[in-house]
Amino acid sequence: MEDTIAAISTALGVGAISIIRVSGKEAIEIVNKIWSGKDLSTVPSHTIHYGFIKDGEEKIDEVLVSIMKAPKTFTKEDVIEINSHGGIATTNRVLELLLTCGCRLAEPGEFTKRAFLNGRIDLIEAEGVMDLISAKTEKSRTLALSQMTGKVSSMIHDLRKRLVDIISNIEVNIDYPEYEDIEVVTIEKIKENISYIEEEVKRILSRSETGALIKDGIKTAIVGKPNVGKSSILNKLLEEEKAIVTDIAGTTRDIVEGEVSLDGILLHMIDTAGIRDTDDTVESIGVKKSLEWIEKAELVLYVLNNNEEMTEEEKAILKKVQTKPSILIINKIDLDTHLELPEVNMPIIYMSTVENKGIEELRQEIKNLFHLEEIEQDDYTYLSSARSISLLKQCLQGVDSIQLGIKQNLPIDMIEIDLKFIWNLLGEIIGENYSEELINDMFSKFCLGK
Repeated sequence: MEDTIAAISTALGVGAISIIRVSGKEAIEIVNKIWSGKDLSTVPSHTIHYGFIKDGEEKIDEVLVSIMKAPKTFTKEDVIEINSHGGIATTNRVLELLLTCGCRLAEPGEFTKRAFLNGRIDLIEAEGVMDLISAKTEKSRTLALSQMTGKVSSMIHDLRKRLVDIISNIEVNIDYPEYEDIEVVTIEKIKENISYIEEEVKRILSRSETGALIKDGIKTAIVGKPNVGKSSILNKLLEEEKAIVTDIAGTTRDIVEGEVSLDGILLHMIDTAGIRDTDDTVESIGVKKSLEWIEKAELVLYVLNNNEEMTEEEKAILKKVQTKPSILIINKIDLDTHLELPEVNMPIIYMSTVENKGIEELRQEIKNLFHLEEIEQDDYTYLSSARSISLLKQCLQGVDSIQLGIKQNLPIDMIEIDLKFIWNLLGEIIGENYSEELINDMFSKFCLGK
């Protein structure tokens, strides 16, 4: 991290303002080389200054420069942000001058990575930064902000502190083995605290499913044979004509996608090609994708035609979709009923897209299925990343091992190994200990300039 880095932090294109960010120990010196205005090395920190960016005697742009001196900056290094006029040519020219004068082009997420490595934020807060940038709903924005401001991290810090207290007790026991009463007190302290840790980890895990739901949304596949009205249902949910609708079976030949927010949770909607045997090469590929989507989807909306008898193929698909969260939609109830429905273990919605019936009932059933209306409005201290959730599950395995060790009267120093194992896992969640490979992979997913 000895290099001084620079990158464009705003979307590249025509706009009122572009921001070029610079961070590193030579940031002020390098920007001064292309700056016409007050000497930036003498101005107070956290101030904004008017001037020009110049290449020799040529004026490149009229700008405002924000100067923030270490350590009270996002990266804990000297940071300068050049606010130039928006436009591809101007913005790129300013960046080019910075690189010529000694900056290195920042890697994706490198500013946030430096903030983490310099102790400004932890890993949960870093993930919150990325989630805040990509948030598409109010709930996901609030969740990301809760992570970014350290509210979620504090839960993990509290658990680690309890473990440190237990481990300290054990160290005293090992150092002074002649005092038998210390071991008794230590075992009782372990039992009490490990029960609390188990309950707390389970509570966090039970809420993490909600966190993942808020952050990632619900992959939703609309499946059924051709011409049952899948595309019409998609259009009604999206409230736009996203999919082509005709009376010709097999109109949808590939996957049609869209997103709809339901109580602040995104449904990632997939309108699949109709499932049937077909000799059409292109359509058969679409059918294959549809069957794959049933496996991948977190919610399946299975559509049957009220006006037709079920085929054997439809009955087989019906059994398949009942193994996961799914809703059965009987469409075209405005037509004569010829459908004989077998007994099913799933919610049923009766619908007519022509008469606009059943769409609100479908929305409500999805809310009921995923308990969307029960998500707390005032508490967003959830873990939402698969990495963190996996580590917490490993913590529970460590708890089980400790409880078994106590029952088997294992030596206290053996129990300490499992306690340190849990302590290290919790440290991985917040980044107190980490692998370089994990850090590089995580921050590579950030956008350039953040």
